[in-house]
Amino acid sequence: MFDILYQNADFLVINKHPNVSVHKDDGETSLLIEVAKSEMVELVTDQKLYLVHRLDKMTSGILLLAKHQQAASELSQCFANRMVSKFYLAIGVKKPKKKQGLVSGDMERSRRASWKLLKSQNNPAKTQFFSLAGESGQRLFLCKPHTGKTHQIRVALNSIGSSIVGDDIYTSSSKADRGYLHAYGLSFEYQGQRYEFICDPSQYEHLGQEWKTEAAKKAIEKWRTPSSLNWPTIK
Repeated sequence: MFDILYQNADFLVINKHPNVSVHKDDGETSLLIEVAKSEMVELVTDQKLYLVHRLDKMTSGILLLAKHQQAASELSQCFANRMVSKFYLAIGVKKPKKKQGLVSGDMERSRRASWKLLKSQNNPAKTQFFSLAGESGQRLFLCKPHTGKTHQIRVALNSIGSSIVGDDIYTSSSKADRGYLHAYGLSFEYQGQRYEFICDPSQYEHLGQEWKTEAAKKAIEKWRTPSSLNWPTIK
């Protein structure tokens, strides 16, 4: 369900496994309750954890949990003020319309549970990305979202013609052991200290076989420190 990557007195960083909901779905145990019950987690006075941000059920990787209300408030404010840099890895089904750049546009609900990208720019979702060739015509992506919209990266990659392998909403014809989107990196400043976390999916057994291909490993190695890459400045 999860791996513990780091903890201090204020917060906890976990690697959430794919197909685990951050909320309590029907018939499922709450992720936060399960993490709090772990013998490896050192809780403070109120004996509970607070969700600071969210990941889709499909998405694996770095999830930040606060250990008390004050930390939850401060960290949530960092996200709200866009003072947190987030980086995601994805595997797309084919070569995209462009190999790198910016995807920007308003988003609106489409059919069933899906969303679609519009050409309008009133309150746009903004996602920067780099990409490299993957196995068997697939494409590996490193994405840096500058906003936090629902399904943002899934919709962005779909809009450039390379929807995510195994994504049952946007790539229903693709059959895989999971949807290949992973929260890879997180960096932020908290109480005067800089934190940066990386979670390499190729190093874990439960995160999917596609991360273990030679192409995936080479891409991850090239993108080992995503915050130091030459990301173009956007408005």
